[in-house]
Amino acid sequence: MGFKIPPEIAKTAVKMGKAKTELSWDKLLILGFLAGAYIAFGSQLAVTAAVGAPWPQQLPGLQKLIFGAVFPVGLMLVVIAGSELFTGNCMLPVIACLDKKGRWSGLLKNWSGSYAGNFAGSLFVAYFLAIATGLLLKEPWCSYITSIALTKCNLSFWEAFWRGVGCNWLVCLAVWLAMSSDDIVGKIFGIQFPIMAFVVLGFEHSVANMFFIPAAIFATNAVSWGTFLVKNLLPVTIGNIVGGAFFVGVLYWYVYIRRRV
Repeated sequence: MGFKIPPEIAKTAVKMGKAKTELSWDKLLILGFLAGAYIAFGSQLAVTAAVGAPWPQQLPGLQKLIFGAVFPVGLMLVVIAGSELFTGNCMLPVIACLDKKGRWSGLLKNWSGSYAGNFAGSLFVAYFLAIATGLLLKEPWCSYITSIALTKCNLSFWEAFWRGVGCNWLVCLAVWLAMSSDDIVGKIFGIQFPIMAFVVLGFEHSVANMFFIPAAIFATNAVSWGTFLVKNLLPVTIGNIVGGAFFVGVLYWYVYIRRRV
């Protein structure tokens, strides 16, 4: 099993980040849509599995572990099948731009295009595959998705922000570990554990929340769209940017890529 050491991962990150800043709008939006859908698949799977049997509800730690254990399938699809996920992109184009291989305008294009595409893909799965199918309208899943949305939208700004920081620090580390491997099995293992960690710890992922909270809105009108966008998505997105761009992108650029004069 081949793998790269950290300085080699950093060079790969620069190359991948540069490519992301050069994507055309049509490809960026399509790949963003796919990434949002893939994360939504993992989110819906996690909801379904976590309350699929009565006994985990009496063991909340085990229930969270089950939820976290299956959620990473979304990022596996993103990384291995190929798509543009905003949270992972908080790290890769940053390294390329700091190394002067990518343009900052390309970074902003990538972030805005992937974010918009992610939102569209997440909403598509939430409405057509979770609600229109009736799958999350049944109990206990309907009550569970509603409780998730209410909990997320009742966080304070700083609670949501810092949970967003912790989340994307781990998400971008998962992408970093996946880049270290030259085979699919290694990539899967690299993704599984950091993603499982952020989910079980209770951190906040902006793209996953584009599925969880809208699904609850479509099902029960548990919260308003304004509450979702202002009280959750805004602070979580800012936290995700800080967690991925600074704690992974900037710090690893400084350690492994920055040229000292």
